Amino acid sequence: MSESDSQATSQPPTDQQQVPQSPAEWISFVIAVIILAGVLGGVGYLWASDRKQQPPILEAVTHSDIRQAGGQYYVSFTVINTGGETAETVQVVAELRLDGRLIEAGEQQIDFLSSQEEVAGAFIFTQNPQQAELTVRVASYKLP
Repeated sequence: MSESDSQATSQPPTDQQQVPQSPAEWISFVIAVIILAGVLGGVGYLWASDRKQQPPILEAVTHSDIRQAGGQYYVSFTVINTGGETAETVQVVAELRLDGRLIEAGEQQIDFLSSQEEVAGAFIFTQNPQQAELTVRVASYKLP
């Protein structure tokens, strides 16, 4: 072997020469492609399913247990979001009417209510709600 032949075999490969990839490189490449496809598929699925969700459906439910303490009446309630989207700034209004006349009212605000979430609270009245007509309802909300 001449000196020029030994230099030719010891030179690093140039851009024109392709080195065959090892099985480990192919396995790594396939795993990376599978992970990337999974992430893109998941994002696409979430995007498509999010567009089909129902708007917030909010319901205020009062509980029958009215507690009296210190001359005040505590009426507990629960607000439930049965819709598919989140609601922000949910306003809950309670009205106490006697003979059609409003004698007391109160309102509360729930900052954040995600889908299928429940939040409990209480309204406090000075008049006995059992001797009047009590209405608790969701008055408004906004989308995030």
